[in-house]
Formats: sequence, structure tokens, C-alpha cells
Amino acid sequence: MNIRKFALYSTFLSVSFGTSPLLAETISVPAGQVKAPTHKAFQKPATVRPATQKALARAHQVKSISGGEEGLIVTGTHATNRHARQSTSPITVLSGAALRRSGMMNLAEALTKTYPSINMSTMGNDAGALTSFIRMRGLNPNQVLVLVDGKRRHTTANINADAGPNFGATPVDLNMIPSNMIDHIEVLEDGAAAMYGSDAIAGVVNIITRKQDHGLNMSAQTGANAYNGDGWQYQLNADGGLKLGRDGYLHISGQVYHTDHFVTNTVDNRLAGYVPAGAANELYTGSVKVPKNSNKIMSTPEETRENLGIDFGKKLTDNVDFYGQVTYAHRHAEAYENYRIPSGSSASNPELFPYGYSPLETIDENDYAATLGLKGRHLFGFDWDLSSTWGEDLDKISNQNTTNPNMYATTGYSPTTVRTSNFRLAQWTNNLDFRRNFNIANVVPMTLAFGGEHRLEQYTILAGEPASYEYGGTSALAGLTPQDAGKWDRDVWAAYLDGDFHPLKNWDLDFAGRFEHYTDVGNTENGKVSTRYDITRRIGLRATISNGFRAPTMAEQHYSAINVGPTSVLGLLPVSSSEARATGATPLKPERSTSATGGIVLEPIDGFHIETDVYQINIRDRVVQGGNVTGAPAIAALEGMGVSLPALTQISENSVQTYYFTNGASTRTQGLDIKADYMFRLHRYGNLTLSMALDLNRTRLTHNGMSSTGSPLLNAQNIAYLTTAYPRSKIILNALWTVGNWDINVRQTRYGETTGMMTYQDWTPTASICPIDGKQLAQSSSCFAQFKNSPRWLTDLEIGYRFNSRWHVAVGANNVFNIRPRKLPGELNQLGANPYDTFSSQVPMTGGYYYGRINFTL
Repeated sequence: MNIRKFALYSTFLSVSFGTSPLLAETISVPAGQVKAPTHKAFQKPATVRPATQKALARAHQVKSISGGEEGLIVTGTHATNRHARQSTSPITVLSGAALRRSGMMNLAEALTKTYPSINMSTMGNDAGALTSFIRMRGLNPNQVLVLVDGKRRHTTANINADAGPNFGATPVDLNMIPSNMIDHIEVLEDGAAAMYGSDAIAGVVNIITRKQDHGLNMSAQTGANAYNGDGWQYQLNADGGLKLGRDGYLHISGQVYHTDHFVTNTVDNRLAGYVPAGAANELYTGSVKVPKNSNKIMSTPEETRENLGIDFGKKLTDNVDFYGQVTYAHRHAEAYENYRIPSGSSASNPELFPYGYSPLETIDENDYAATLGLKGRHLFGFDWDLSSTWGEDLDKISNQNTTNPNMYATTGYSPTTVRTSNFRLAQWTNNLDFRRNFNIANVVPMTLAFGGEHRLEQYTILAGEPASYEYGGTSALAGLTPQDAGKWDRDVWAAYLDGDFHPLKNWDLDFAGRFEHYTDVGNTENGKVSTRYDITRRIGLRATISNGFRAPTMAEQHYSAINVGPTSVLGLLPVSSSEARATGATPLKPERSTSATGGIVLEPIDGFHIETDVYQINIRDRVVQGGNVTGAPAIAALEGMGVSLPALTQISENSVQTYYFTNGASTRTQGLDIKADYMFRLHRYGNLTLSMALDLNRTRLTHNGMSSTGSPLLNAQNIAYLTTAYPRSKIILNALWTVGNWDINVRQTRYGETTGMMTYQDWTPTASICPIDGKQLAQSSSCFAQFKNSPRWLTDLEIGYRFNSRWHVAVGANNVFNIRPRKLPGELNQLGANPYDTFSSQVPMTGGYYYGRINFTL
């Protein structure tokens, strides 16, 4: 078969689930065949009578335009013969080729380009900027469960401790998984705690890895933010498969990645040379000449990462298979903090930094996981899977290009590089699962699945070097004290039961229940009822109702920190501490959710697929920021934690604030998802595949908890983080045209409006007063300015050419027209260096990105 015929054939196979007609550029299996993972247990269904098999096949037959059937899914179901469009809950399958065509080198960013219900905040802050956080359906990153080949993935140890939509998040860092290890991703758009346990509130992302026993794939990509001329990136990938004997496989994937800082060019208010009338911000008047754009805080981290993934499996007997997986990632990343001007104050330390300085918060991270398992068939009629997974994330957080100004003023010495803390999070998960297909009274086919899980979780905090926390600590990020340090662990025991019934050949009914016991937060019971009825082969109805939960993470219960800014001190107290209890803290309990989804699946004509689903997610006892205390009580709490505060010369007493985690809010999220795709066969003019995906999303606050002083826990700004910082809508329109050896992909993405409640900053007139509390409007914690990011359209383009069966090249541009978020007015722009709403999960701040990629397949 020549290359042109192969491309056409591949395109025919790919239309049903959006895979690339040029999958051969990196995957050695025929394009369009997204296979169930070969190492997964239960790939072969138990014996069912031939008549029943034919009836099930007729009831669930889904074909692509070429007549080829979709690949089987393994997420959200224990059945063995289910396709994405046959599922009782909405599931989207994203192929590896579709992710590559996004042009993004990081998996998290690729998902935001290709999937409308996933977004990321404009930028991270402090140490939180060093870890990638995705949000799904407008909820917190902690409320998304990530699986790898159906096994729970461990999370990061680096917590996002700053206020905002990602507050408290320690999710799975998707970028620590080699992207070239991925065959495809199955996204379950529904609550699934009854199947998978904690965290599966917004949905489930199941990464299915490659397990081919042959082939070699290599690729290289580089690019930059063209309009800025910075943010250069490169990535080198290689993966290949080998046979282990006659019936085994070994697939190895390796990846090296680097990106430079992208910096938004801004003018620091303190270096601008003027002050607006009535404002009282600090103005630099020194004799040392420094550039006005020295403040680089609104930027992306510089990062270097090496990833490795290994999948292997081998048949031990006719009925027992051995399988395993190993991943390892090392990363170094560093992020800018606010520029310290070279004034004569001790906070600037002009003796060490005569031209001022920008502290760098850095992370050195090692992340690894290993799975070993046995799967088998025909054990008293059951298929079974026994597995053990160990995952661990080790983080060293440091400050570079920094100083401890009060230490220097007192002793005449301060280090400029210092380790501020170490974090470790480990997770050991053991699973035993059974499944069997049989008929009830020889009439009703059903799948019975049950099993158990034990999970050990460990969380460790190590104190920083003394110079990082003594005398008030280093600038930007003070180190953790010995009082902050500790080691904690908990055990989780779980059992589940799932029955999938077919009362009629066109009717599927699924019941699931799960019990979990946490040694620190108690018991949870969760259930799910799903149903689907296919009225005709072109019309299907589906619905699910379930309850779920998310257990508070170990970090949420035990983490503490202090941030020392140019004009403020902010301390997070561990909710388990006596100091936090003295300010009103109570032990955390699990978040509880109730989810309902209903939808219709249509195929009006052959090959034209439409899916429409509405959903509602009610969450109570959400873990949020609470217990905000300022002034003397805050100072006493921090000193009780062993924190040595800086002299309150430039920092007023009321600028010292403490807070803690608390179950303080309830929300209701409602939305609508629509997906459609169709391929036009243009014969000698190639093939044109069109797709559309839309997510409408709205979250409302239904309950605001009260503090120990009788005031609401959440102010208007915190409420906006939960409810309006996520786009009200997002639509992705994609067109893929393949003709001859050419492939052209065009993507139009529209981000809906976001609304933030912004703090009044240093250019706010000092005479302005907040009418709520009568205090100064600047830095008020009661009065905020509403700021709307209006809707934006982004255009992405990629053009590829295949020279022969082995070589393929592509060039592309994401955000061709350099669309940026709407800029903040001067009085809302902190220090003039933060021109965008950093917490908006709308248009990225990085603007246009141009890249080139080359692929080699053997």
C-alpha cells in the first residue's frame, strides 16, 4: 500500500473519535485504532451464549464512516465491549495525535487546547507557579482524579498555598508523565467516586500508555513566543518497543524538555518616575540607574525536565499474565518574584544588591512510580487483577538571588541562596479486582465486578535552613521552621461492588457502591446509578446520578508557611495546630458531592455524531481559605509557631495576616456539554474532518460558612475565585484537512467571560475609603473592584508534510494573532508589574507561539 492510499485509509478509520490520519508519524499501529491497553486485566470477557453475544452486538454496534468500529474504552465501566459513544456516562477519547497537533509540549497545556472542560489559570504564584494545575468544569484541581492505565496516580507534594482558584491544590502534575508514552487519554465527564474513590468529583482523566512490542519513534520540537522573542522551548522524544520472548513486550519512552522564561514587559510603579495624584506608593529616587522593566514577576518559570516511562508484560501461563510499569521524572524550575528596588532600607539590602534584585523561587523535584501486577482468567469463572503501585514525589524548594535583610542588618551576613523547605508525598496502593459476565435466569446479561483497595499515604515536611526563617526569613518566601516540620501518614481501606445489567437488548442499567475508611477522617459511603436506552441505532438517551467525596489531603491538614512581601506578611497556619485552633480552626472533614448528568447521543446520518449532556454538581463542606486574622492576634499566632517576624518599620501591624484551611463553603455547578464531528470525503481533494466541542459552565455559592467571630469566611474576592474565575463558556472548533502528503489543522477557540474581584493596589488614592469598614481602600479586604475579562477568540494553525513512510515535518502557530487577556487599570495593577488578572482561567498571557516539529518512525 503506498503512502497516499495509507493516508486515506487511515483517515477513514480515524473519523469516529478524532484521531490523526497520520498516526504513523509516532505510533506504529494503524491509525484510528485506539486499543484497550494490552496489560489491563479483564480484556477478554467471560463466556456468554452466542445468541446473547449477537444481541449485545446489535444493541451496541457503533461504526465509523468507513465501517470500522471504535476502540474499546476501559474508563467508567467494568464491561469489556463498550465504546465511548455507548457509555452510560459521557466519555471523550483524545488520541496521542490530537494532543500533538495542539502544538503544546506539556500535557496539561495540550489538554486545555483540545478539551473545552479543562482550563488553567493565567499564571501561578510563589512556589505554586512551579507545578502545573488543571481545572475541570470550574472546580479545584484537587477534585479531578488522574489514573494511569486505570491505576490511581500519586499527587505532587508541592502545595499551592496562595489564595485563588487553585488554593490548597496538590493534584497530579501531568507534566511529570512522558507525553510520548501516551497512546490516548479517556476523560470521564462525571462524578465517579463510587468506582474510583476520593477526588473523582469533577471527572476522571485516564491516561492509557503505549505497549507495542516493536517500532521506534523519535521526534523533536522547538518554538518560542514570537511576539516577545522569549520563552524558547525545545523537546526531544524517543520511544520504542521490544519483544520479551514470543509473548511479552517491553516499551520504553524517554523525553527531555526545556523552556526559558516568558516575561510580560511591564513598568514597575516604583521606577516609573511619577506617582498619580493622591497615591502614596513608594517611588525610587536613588542614584543607581535601573531599567524600568526590572520587575519580572508576571512570567512563566524556566524549567528543565527529563522523563522516562517503561511498560512491560509477559504471559506466565495460558490464564495468567504478568505486567508492570515504571515512570521517573526529574525537574528543575525557577520562577521570578517581585523586584526589590535598591533603596536605602534594610528590606532591599543595597550592600549585597546595589542594583536591586528579583528573588527566584526554585524547585528540584524527583518523581517516580512503579506498578507490578498479575492478571488472570477463569478463576472460578472470574477474571481477576492483582496489582501494587508505589508513587512518590520529592521536592526541594529554595530561594536564589535573595537575602535575609533583618539577618544582614543584625549580623552583617545573609546568604543569597538558601533552601527553604523539603516536601515528600508517597502513596502505596494495592488493588484486587474480580469480574465475571453471566446471565440472570439465562435471560438478562450482566457484568458483576467487585474488589478492594488499600492505600497508605505519607506526607513529610522538612524545615528549611536556619537562615531561611530566622529574623523574619528570606525575601519572597520565608523558610519553614522546625515547628512546621513533621511526618504524617494514614491508611485508606476500600471495597466496591458494581453490577451492569441489560434488562433489554437496548437498555443498560448500572449500579455501583463503594465504602472507604480513612484512619484520620472516618468513613464514606458512595453510590451511583447509571442508565442508557437506545431508542434506535441513531438515538440514545443516558443519565447518571451519584454521590461522591474528596478526603482532605495530608498537605491541607498539616502544611504551614509564611510569605514576606515588600509591604506585608502572610502566614498560613496548619489547621491541626493549637495556634490555628486558638483562632477558630476545627479539624477538616471530607467534601461531599451529589452529581446528576443527563444526555442524548445522536447519529442523524452515518458518520455525523452529536452528543449533548447537561450536568449538575453540588458540593458541600468545600475546603477553602478561612480564619483570616490581622494585627496583634495574627502576630501572636505566628510567634507561637516559632516565626521571628521582621521589624514592623515598613510593614504595619495590620499588614500581618494569618489564615488556615477550613470546610467553609458549599457550591452548585451547572453546565452543558455539546460535541459533534463529521468527515467530508472529497475524493481526489482529500478528506476534511470537522469537530466542535462546547462547554457552558456556571458555579454559584450556596453556603458561606461563618468564622468564630461571626463573620463570613469568604469575602467577595474569595467567592469570585470559586464562581467566576473560570470561563462561562469555551468552544473549540477544529478542522483537519488531509490531501496527498499534506495535513492542515485549523483550530478556533473561544473563551467566555471571567470576572474577578480585584484588590485596590498602590496607585489607589490614599483618601479613598472602603464604605464597608471605613478603612483605607488600598489593600482593603472588604471592598474590591469588579473586573471582567471579555470573551476572546484564539486561532491556531498547523501545516504538516509527510516525505515518506518514516519522515513527517510540521510547522505551526498557536494564537496566531497574539491575543492577550484584557489589561487591568492602573489602580488594580500591583506595583505596575501585574497587568492581567492572574487568577482568570481564560486566555493565556503568553500570546502568540510559533513552533516546528519533525517526526521519524521506523
